[in-house]
Amino acid sequence: MSIHSSSRTSTGVQRSPAHNRFLVKLTVISTLGGLLFGYDTGVISGALLYMKEDLALTTFTEAVVVSSLLFPGAAFGALLGGKLADALGRKGSLLVCAGLFLVGALICAVAPNVGVMTGGRILLGFGVGAAAATCPLYLAEMAPADRRGRMVTINELMIVTGQFLAFAMNALLDALIKDPHVWRWMLAVATVPAVALFIGMFFLPDSPRWYAVRGRLEDTRRVLSLSRDPAEAAEEYNVIAQHAQRDVNEDKGAAMRDLRAFPWMRRILWIGCGLATVQQATGINTVNYYAPTILESTGLGASASLVLTITVGVVGIIGTILGIVLIGRINRRPLLLTGFTGVAAGHAVLALSFLLPESGFRSYLILAAMLFVVFFVQTFIGTLVWLLLSEIFPMTIRGFAMGIAVFVLWTVNAAISFAFPPLVATLGATLTFGLFALVNVGSLTFVKKFAPETRGRSLEELEDDFRAHSPAEVREAPVGVHGG
Repeated sequence: MSIHSSSRTSTGVQRSPAHNRFLVKLTVISTLGGLLFGYDTGVISGALLYMKEDLALTTFTEAVVVSSLLFPGAAFGALLGGKLADALGRKGSLLVCAGLFLVGALICAVAPNVGVMTGGRILLGFGVGAAAATCPLYLAEMAPADRRGRMVTINELMIVTGQFLAFAMNALLDALIKDPHVWRWMLAVATVPAVALFIGMFFLPDSPRWYAVRGRLEDTRRVLSLSRDPAEAAEEYNVIAQHAQRDVNEDKGAAMRDLRAFPWMRRILWIGCGLATVQQATGINTVNYYAPTILESTGLGASASLVLTITVGVVGIIGTILGIVLIGRINRRPLLLTGFTGVAAGHAVLALSFLLPESGFRSYLILAAMLFVVFFVQTFIGTLVWLLLSEIFPMTIRGFAMGIAVFVLWTVNAAISFAFPPLVATLGATLTFGLFALVNVGSLTFVKKFAPETRGRSLEELEDDFRAHSPAEVREAPVGVHGG
């Protein structure tokens, strides 16, 4: 059975100032979760330089402190976020995330030893993982079809902005506070946006699609009217209500039973897990977490390494803004293919750079190669994968499936982050980054074969297409698509 809206919304739709204000408020408040995601994952890079001595970190315990936020923290937090997003709603899940961010940041800031620090990082990881699974879903389900791409990818912009703020705050506090305990202040700053997220979510409604599958159709109509004109809201309401009724009638009662019953859902879940894996296989987080350590190993001082790491955050923001612009103009698949080609080339240059004799030129060449990788990831891959994950899953398993995919994402992230220091120590930097180049060639092949094209379709239209065809066969946007 195929249910489509009678017309497709284009970027030519004129929305009232009140509708636009609501969409801006919605995006700014909900993506504070992305800001915290970025800050909490980025701040550790500078804090490590001082924490090593204060907490007597070894190579092993350093890897534990860094990776514990990712696994078990963010990985299982993604599963938690997926379940909460289905049970409590997208709004309820983000409120829980805010509480986890606040408590976790406080524990890390006052941690007296490695054990407490690791516990606090795991709690922060629960918040990071749950927010990563929930926020893109919330934005995708709230956004008009023509603005979905740009609204969802604002979350990625907030993530890299959070990372930039972490790098900048690390350098600023290092300059202002001449104290070996300065890392505690670096970690404590995260409490401010956590409180803002918690308060702000009370002023937002839940997703109209979440309301619909629970039979709360008047709430669906009310929320749609906040961001659409009456005709557009009525049209979208009819489509959502029909799909919700079909989903309720076909629903087996639990996501796992739905996955066993419908092979097409399983195919989409496997593709989502594959996309999550290749996003992390870019090696982007070896730069985000270890940039100061890598630069210091090339002969630069600790303070110089911290200042230069700010450029990683700046390039991440520039790349993400460019990516958001491109998403509104170019199909998803070509952007992804361009991204993996550039990342593979960047890692190859990075690998060869470490063969040069130690010098100032070598240090800056290594920094330039890292920035090249960051630019291609943030412009063409980071934004696109989070967007695709928010789009491809059917409504009845959306929260659960997003949780599984993000669980895979964070597990791969943690494995790479934990393995990176021992790999460099064992193989050397040249072979390690050469391995990343080869892995990204494999990722390019996966995307070319399996990634669907989602631009220009509503979430309901995508679900209909995936029911009728393998997602890998949906490779072209509809003719005449503008934006979104």
